[in-house]
Amino acid sequence: MAKKKSNPRQKPKVNKQLDGFEISINSFGEIHTNYDIDKLNAFLNENIDDKKLRGRNDIPGRMNKKRKKQ
Repeated sequence: MAKKKSNPRQKPKVNKQLDGFEISINSFGEIHTNYDIDKLNAFLNENIDDKKLRGRNDIPGRMNKKRKKQ
């Protein structure tokens, strides 16, 4: 059986906080987004667990998940 071809214009599912986020790369390899980089980084810091920083306590404003629950 042949595979179904996906619609290349179909938008992927995203978090509700990032609704409307679009990213593209032009022919020169430059990345263009419609969101401010600082706003995007704040979202990622809040919602994504970084494996490299799990046990570190020296980062200001960052607590281990175990300590947050206590």
